[in-house]
Amino acid sequence: MLNIKKKDKVVVLAGKDKGKQGEVLKMFFEEEKVVVSKVAFVKRHTKPTQRDPGGIKEKESPISISNVMLVCPKCNKPNRPKFDKLSDGKKVRVCRKCGEIIV
Repeated sequence: MLNIKKKDKVVVLAGKDKGKQGEVLKMFFEEEKVVVSKVAFVKRHTKPTQRDPGGIKEKESPISISNVMLVCPKCNKPNRPKFDKLSDGKKVRVCRKCGEIIV
């Protein structure tokens, strides 16, 4: 079980966007990379199509999952969550700083 999922709030730990926060939009499990909103913008030159005029467009690029850390929604601090089992046997992520279950 990974400690980061889609739609989680994360903070970037390394690179040109160090310290920025955003939401995970996509995950690439094989490459161990994530796409974070409003982080790691790159420029792409696109050809015009019938629907799109083309030109130079900016989009988010994938960054390594090791360069991001989960931010607790309650205490709003980055941490590496621990995993606990509930009474029904379900595995959940728990914040190490405030003890809140991260959904």
